[in-house]
Amino acid sequence: MPFIDEVELQVSAGHGGAGCVSFRHEKYVPKGGPDGGDGGKGGDVIAEVDSNLATLLDLRYRKHIKAGRGKHGSGALKTGAEGADALIRVPPGTLIFDAEAGSLIGELIEPGQRVVVAKGGLGGRGNAHFKSATRQVPRKAQPGLPGQSGLIRIELRLIADVGLVGYPNVGKSTFLKAVSAAEPKIADYPFTTLQPQLGVVERSHYRTYTVADLPGLIDGAHEGKGLGFRFLRHIQRTKVLLFILDITSESPGDDLGHLLAELSAYDPRLLDKPRRVVLNKADLVDAPSRHRRRHTFADFIISAETGLGVEPVLAELDDMLATPPPVDAVTRA
Repeated sequence: MPFIDEVELQVSAGHGGAGCVSFRHEKYVPKGGPDGGDGGKGGDVIAEVDSNLATLLDLRYRKHIKAGRGKHGSGALKTGAEGADALIRVPPGTLIFDAEAGSLIGELIEPGQRVVVAKGGLGGRGNAHFKSATRQVPRKAQPGLPGQSGLIRIELRLIADVGLVGYPNVGKSTFLKAVSAAEPKIADYPFTTLQPQLGVVERSHYRTYTVADLPGLIDGAHEGKGLGFRFLRHIQRTKVLLFILDITSESPGDDLGHLLAELSAYDPRLLDKPRRVVLNKADLVDAPSRHRRRHTFADFIISAETGLGVEPVLAELDDMLATPPPVDAVTRA
């Protein structure tokens, strides 16, 4: 199933119904007063979180979402029925923007949470509202107001406990497969991971947490190079960052510096998130080389392929996730 994390939709709320011009017609009441009812309100276009969804795939081919228009008012002061709302179901972690203005309409996190993205027009008032001492027989009613319409952009940002950060082909997918039941695509060439993968890590005492294997970062990602923004947008909601570096690289320390620079250029607040650094592929070097390459910046040396050193990493993540993140860490964006 393709992972779709951004779509644009044209939305149109319903127009309000027109007010009615009507007069009472009753036996023995030859000059009945005005009794025109109001028009019904137009339906809203509403986005709602559905926790069963994990992608925007269902919206990929829905280009125009329309709500129902309000019914017209009628005699006997009867108000027209309201138009039916149109519901857009989205996964947790969805942001909705006005595509033309670029402004944020709403952020949807919790199951069942809703936001109105286009308001239906109000119904017009019937002629009963226009009776006065000088106008006993008003033949005036209001038309309904038009509903809001426009182009919206819906963007998904994954909600995960741990985000794996690293260059392509450093073993992020192998690590995810080693610690969870996820089955990411794994191969010995860059950009094997072209879309985010989520895995659930099950620990003792029934504790679980989610790990996101995100598309590999490259220099210039903050400018949209490579998979650029598609990677960086998803990292904003993770609680902990786990940097995975290739121990066989010429300079893992420089690699870490470049990765931190990319994150900072995209959003400096990302550097406030709790993080740990892992040197992977320890099975490819001898023990002296492991010690020499660790330097002072790496917290762990592992081999995701063989499982060497993976358990201490998970134990550390246990502790980090049990501790509330700093107040100013990026949890919303």
